[in-house]
Amino acid sequence: MNNTEKIAFLGTGLMGLPMATRLLQAGYAVNVWNRTREKAEPLSLLGAHVADSASAALTFADGSADIIITMLDAGPIVELVLMEILPSLKAGCIVIDMSSTKQSEAQNFHALLEKYNINFVDAPVSGGVIGAQTGKLAIMAGGSEKNFSEVQAVLSVLGHPTHVGVAGTGQLAKLCNQLIVGGTINIVAEALLLAQAGGADPVAVRQALRGGFAESRILEVHGQRMLDRTFIPGGQVKSQAKDMNNIMDAAQIFQLNLPLTTQATAIFQQLVASHASADHSAALLELEKCNPGTRLGKQDNQFS
Repeated sequence: MNNTEKIAFLGTGLMGLPMATRLLQAGYAVNVWNRTREKAEPLSLLGAHVADSASAALTFADGSADIIITMLDAGPIVELVLMEILPSLKAGCIVIDMSSTKQSEAQNFHALLEKYNINFVDAPVSGGVIGAQTGKLAIMAGGSEKNFSEVQAVLSVLGHPTHVGVAGTGQLAKLCNQLIVGGTINIVAEALLLAQAGGADPVAVRQALRGGFAESRILEVHGQRMLDRTFIPGGQVKSQAKDMNNIMDAAQIFQLNLPLTTQATAIFQQLVASHASADHSAALLELEKCNPGTRLGKQDNQFS
């Protein structure tokens, strides 16, 4: 497929807005829809048609959408939207779900659409808002090799797509990603708090660790957010908590005991009650609750 293909982009929230923006800038014809229309309106300035419903977004002046991209909150919302648009989907089109869902949900979407000769690729992403804005998302795609090859050019506008297996394995790869992210965020918080409690400068310790085996994107980005105590998303605690719960569900299905994942999941579940919309790095706040009197970072910018 090339940039003559017509794309319906459904879900223009924190991540969807910059992703749809990149597709428009690449020259694709894009219709957009969002439950809160105001969040999609800025895209009209770039040439997008803002539709009043998800099904209406599939209709173009010269035909129907060839590619439908969903970027929604969770599996149940994806299912609702798919059921709404199903009667309007043309045979042979491709639905790319870039939301984060359970592997079983992605497999069910694939089975449903296959009955109507509609192709499906699950392609969740990692990289946050910055990655979406710069087109550097890590994209984990599950589906047939044929379907992946047909949408690879579109996905490449958004980041770096990798075909990881059959339908549903994209979501499994995303869970592996989120497992590492969720666990590492907590480890970085513990390391920096340990440095401060022991009398070292945590800013200097973070800098010293960079370039060694402890270097990571988490240490770079989230470590700095912890030091600055600026917990503005970025990704959100509620999203990470959802992903951690999905990881635990997958572990149960595969009969795996993941002790570190279990601990990280509990931390993010506790954070949802008080800081649901904060950045993932707010895991530091839960750690500080366990260590009264010890706080990290700039003391004139304390986040509670």
